[in-house]
Amino acid sequence: MLSVFDIFKIGVGPSSSHTVGPMIIARRFMENVRAAGVLAEVTRITAELKGSLALTGIGHGTDRALYLGLMGEEPRTIETGTIEKRLSAMKADCRISLLGAHEIAFDPAKDVDFRGDIVPEAHPNGMRLSALDEAGKILLSETWYSIGGGFVRREDEMGREDSEEALDFRYPFSSADELVEKCNVEGLMVHQLIARNEDSFRPREETFRQLDEIWMVMSRCIDRGLITQGTLPGGLDVKRRAPAMYEKLRRHGPLNEREALFDWLNVYAMAVNEENAAGGQVVTAPTNGAAGIIPSVIKFYCANDGLAEMEKIRIFLTTAAGIGMLYKQKASISGAEMGCQGEVGVACSMAAGGLAAVWGGTPDQVEHAAEIGMEHNLGLTCDPVGGLVQIPCIERNAIGAVKAVNAARLATQSDGQHKVSLDQVIETMRQTGLDMNSKYKETSEGGLAVNVVEC
Repeated sequence: MLSVFDIFKIGVGPSSSHTVGPMIIARRFMENVRAAGVLAEVTRITAELKGSLALTGIGHGTDRALYLGLMGEEPRTIETGTIEKRLSAMKADCRISLLGAHEIAFDPAKDVDFRGDIVPEAHPNGMRLSALDEAGKILLSETWYSIGGGFVRREDEMGREDSEEALDFRYPFSSADELVEKCNVEGLMVHQLIARNEDSFRPREETFRQLDEIWMVMSRCIDRGLITQGTLPGGLDVKRRAPAMYEKLRRHGPLNEREALFDWLNVYAMAVNEENAAGGQVVTAPTNGAAGIIPSVIKFYCANDGLAEMEKIRIFLTTAAGIGMLYKQKASISGAEMGCQGEVGVACSMAAGGLAAVWGGTPDQVEHAAEIGMEHNLGLTCDPVGGLVQIPCIERNAIGAVKAVNAARLATQSDGQHKVSLDQVIETMRQTGLDMNSKYKETSEGGLAVNVVEC
């Protein structure tokens, strides 16, 4: 079983699998070097990025995340305002301070190898790190994988459960059918059952505190995105649109009252994903590429009065996380494995279920909402132009937020009975992802990525 906070993690943009994961990997590798007692002997660090990490690594900031992780930084705590200055100094001096404690010569052009021609069998996001001494002897070498949503695995850990420790959960479940059945038998809503399972990790008040922190980061990300002007980095010359959209809404309201829902969901989702594209602090929900959908829906339906409605927000986040756990355990939330159906599709499904719960939906209706949210995202490809999390990713979050609300609406207006189950749609997503040509799975080798001319 996973925790809510395995699904929702505080990190930095633009990608959970290509930025957050590699930063975590690099830091853990260096901690292993230090634990082996050989840090002081290291004179060179080399990295080989494979598969999707190489093909879209530059656009996703994988190289930058690698350097910062070697320095000892973590996605959750890094001061984003210091990143440019530190990386500029590293490149100018051709030196890096490993874990902030041991400085060595470091030349990215020689020490980092992008091997897009090698796609590892274990997972498309592979990375091999090596520490060498003055004589060129390898002191430690490890292969790691960034498997989506900020989850990472060393080669010898592939296939193990995601929860770090075996806990005695009150209501373990391995399928949506089992989750709904236990809710109905016990007379619990989905969020109540998930909250009781979280009690196995920590006291309930601590769970609430962390949920409130997750929303605080989401809310601040929206606020920054609504007022920050400029052009996004990366070379596509994509201008931030959320501030102008927000100012127009604030001053004049929606163009048509009937479209107000669309306008507000769009601007909130785009604000988050423009911040993500700029390398700002975001919450993986369940990934960075899909980080705008859940905050957008929460902001419009649960938090228009600031942070006053925390009970609704906790219900939403806890329910959505329970749905996310099913996708992570039964399929994948990695765009490199599943395409964008595993990112935006999963986030849409989670948001639909979360909103249905806030609206008082039964466990059956919550499951139905989540099923609708994914069913109409099946086959969605991951084809970022220029390898950047900008086109079509930013608008795709806006569309996903609107889809999530409609899915929740359809489900809560029904009796919860339906022909296609959430378990069936998750398995369909998994099979579709496996069948999907690799050029449509976060490699920028197909789709919009090759049919849109980069200017």
